[in-house]
Amino acid sequence: MTELQISLPDDLAQSALSEGLLAPEALEQLLRERLRELRLARLDAARERLAETPPAPMTAEEIQAEIDAYRAEQRRAAGA
Repeated sequence: MTELQISLPDDLAQSALSEGLLAPEALEQLLRERLRELRLARLDAARERLAETPPAPMTAEEIQAEIDAYRAEQRRAAGA
């Protein structure tokens, strides 16, 4: 587990503390929710870019080459 030390303006720290937002569980939930929002925003942006300029269709041979390359990388990573 990572331990963090943060500096906050006194009024913000006092308000957050009184609302229970500085409890480890509350901070974890806030961070997880924000990370999820950021990931979804990046996914939406990528989806929009793809819709604007869709990639060219791949041939069956190109798809197979991608699958083979992925499997080879997985084997290398596993040490096989």
